Amino acid sequence: MSRTAVLSDVQWDLIEPLMPSSDGRQGRPFGDHRMILEGIIYRYRAGIAWRDLPGCYGPWQTVWKRHRRFSGDGTWDEILTRLLAHADGAGLIDWEVSVDSTINRAHQHATNLPRHTGGPASYTKLRTEPPDHAIGRSRGGLSTKIHHLCDGNMRPLVLLIGPGQGGDSPMFEHVISAISVPRLGPGRPRTRPVRALGDKAYSSRANRELLRRRGIQAVIPERADQIANRQRRRAKGGRPVSYDTETYKRRNVVERSFNIFKQWRALATRYDKLALTYRGGLVLRAITIWLRALGDTP
Repeated sequence: MSRTAVLSDVQWDLIEPLMPSSDGRQGRPFGDHRMILEGIIYRYRAGIAWRDLPGCYGPWQTVWKRHRRFSGDGTWDEILTRLLAHADGAGLIDWEVSVDSTINRAHQHATNLPRHTGGPASYTKLRTEPPDHAIGRSRGGLSTKIHHLCDGNMRPLVLLIGPGQGGDSPMFEHVISAISVPRLGPGRPRTRPVRALGDKAYSSRANRELLRRRGIQAVIPERADQIANRQRRRAKGGRPVSYDTETYKRRNVVERSFNIFKQWRALATRYDKLALTYRGGLVLRAITIWLRALGDTP
């Protein structure tokens, strides 16, 4: 396979039936989906400007507009959801999930749009661009934070983005609530993992109560300040938090999953001006990960 042919024939055979056939508004058929899709993937993998796409993918404007459209109308999310349904039906999803976040610097080319802070804290299945474009100022400068939940095999289930200075704990409910994997047959989508692993940033009474209410085992250690505050209050402080320390060692899968995502240079550094297209690139990366898993299934 050449450097520009980024999808195998097996992977394309899996995704081709899931691609929209025509423009829903005007009824015009789309052009070569495979060429455009591979152009989008190549751009994010190589981390180049859209204008610098090789000519084998066609006009760069067409490639960008297709990605902008499919990111905004939910096409990428719908394709990922269908792949997750097939993966769950094949028993490929390990429902011991891990959650974490990572901060990625925003390049100067991504930060030259007017921004209005105070927008929504989470962005999932967007239809309109958020006012702050999911860019905030953290210690490292202007940045975007990816909130990610993966299964026990490092494969992504939920991807949300927010400004870089946003906290992890307030996003936990949004991340857990975004789990929804449809069944291939009758029945409601699966929304409840067996257990959820998280680091101390997610240690709060509200998060533990959320997991307890939904019947999900919490594997989250307690922060030092919470331990000291509980001990100071003695009997009124409640019981110590218990969690399976051996199970917690498997939380590293979410860190390793981030490493896989950041192999695409335009995801490790944000070059996109719009939160829509940046998150669309993340979802597209998740699609390729599941395509590889499903393609290896006999």
